Amino acid sequence: MKIIVDAMGGDNAPNEILKGVCASYAENPKAEYILVGDKKRIERAAAENNIDVSKFNIVHTSEVITMEDNPLCVTREKSSSSMGKGLHMLADGEGDAFVSAGNTGALFAGASLIVRRPAGVKRAAIGALLPMDPPVLLLDSGANISVTPEYLEQFAVMGSAYMKKIHGVEKPRVGLLNNGSEDCKGTELQLRAYKLLSECEMINFVGNVEANMVMRDRCDVLVTDGFTGNILLKSIEGMGRLALHTLKDLFYANTKTKMAALLVKSELSGVKKKFDSSEYGGAPILGIAKPVIKAHGSSKEKAFKNALRQAIFCVDAGVSGSISSDMQKLSDIQKARKATTEASDKE
Repeated sequence: MKIIVDAMGGDNAPNEILKGVCASYAENPKAEYILVGDKKRIERAAAENNIDVSKFNIVHTSEVITMEDNPLCVTREKSSSSMGKGLHMLADGEGDAFVSAGNTGALFAGASLIVRRPAGVKRAAIGALLPMDPPVLLLDSGANISVTPEYLEQFAVMGSAYMKKIHGVEKPRVGLLNNGSEDCKGTELQLRAYKLLSECEMINFVGNVEANMVMRDRCDVLVTDGFTGNILLKSIEGMGRLALHTLKDLFYANTKTKMAALLVKSELSGVKKKFDSSEYGGAPILGIAKPVIKAHGSSKEKAFKNALRQAIFCVDAGVSGSISSDMQKLSDIQKARKATTEASDKE
């Protein structure tokens, strides 16, 4: 198994990327890692951090996509960047998965246009695991600002396949994010999506899910447009950080509370770990022919190591192949449905 790594993407590249790769190699020595980026900078960072990169293949490219660059630059003026080169290598079969902490828009565009979507997939989507117990896969979490009901149906099928393969959920419960649980709630998009999801035999649809019920174990997969999904994701992350800071202030208030903190130290560590986004590492871009994982832009060693672990899981479980198969079935269903509707309209 070969994992291609964008060594220059993210706020802390290449130092933390190299540390994450080394930590992942120690955990998964069966995997080969290909580092794509400026060879001199990589070797200098390795020397400064006492990291041995001799066991990794380094593919040199001097260009880097910044967080401010236009997403389509990955296919145009910066196609030879560390991200662009890595995606082309994945598309050409030189690796089994690609991981980057770089520009999200560029990675999504590059994955869709270079690695490409399998037949039947209308739009890929970024899946983010929400820190619930059990975790909830949110699709889309930022890529598709506007969607159609058919896109949401595809997200539901892709998310279900992912949760089956990676998390072992036999019949993932799919929820539609809405402003009420009743089937009459929402805009035209939610109303039409609700009907499609209710009739889709490929998923286990459990109905509308309100934002305040997401953490109440109502579903395993939550579908929505990328604009709403990204707001929900960042709101949950922000509330998690606020809760942790509030607990910290509480337990460090005085001698009595500090003593209490010592008594529940292990429990507090468990709470912190639960809300730590670095535990999940990266978000898979589902609906791409091969695994592409988006690590957080501020990823440090632990987060990037876990993003690499996510890539390894996806390759081992054959997630992309499973999604491709399911999406072909759904595409046939959607085409038949469209033909029936058109015939009915003519009558």
